[in-house]
Amino acid sequence: MAGGAADCSYWERELGRRCRLHELRNKERISVAAASKLLANMVYAYKGMGLSMGTMVTGWDKSGPNLFYVDSDGSRLKGDIFSVGSGSTFAYGVLDSGYDHDLSVKDALELGRRSIYHATHRDAMSGGSV
Repeated sequence: MAGGAADCSYWERELGRRCRLHELRNKERISVAAASKLLANMVYAYKGMGLSMGTMVTGWDKSGPNLFYVDSDGSRLKGDIFSVGSGSTFAYGVLDSGYDHDLSVKDALELGRRSIYHATHRDAMSGGSV
């Protein structure tokens, strides 16, 4: 996630709550695509009001693995690889040098770990642990 901590935290918790409600009402988990669309629709209602958020909605559902990027304007993009935030330039350096569509799960996890490591250790505004 990238942007204001309060915006990111609030909207990701709200998305989790609404996904859980969907599961309780429909007796099945929401798809990753539907969850990302739900988030995009929620934040679009606040477009132009100063929200600061860019986040990835990821998961594995009936259609397989999925990755979407949603920002505070309600834009939604589907893709194979994303990096967001101030550390993304460092992460993209690692991702671009090591990404291949045929990566094994083990290699993909290691590539993701390395990209997060480099982003958090080379960018003062990126934090957390790997």
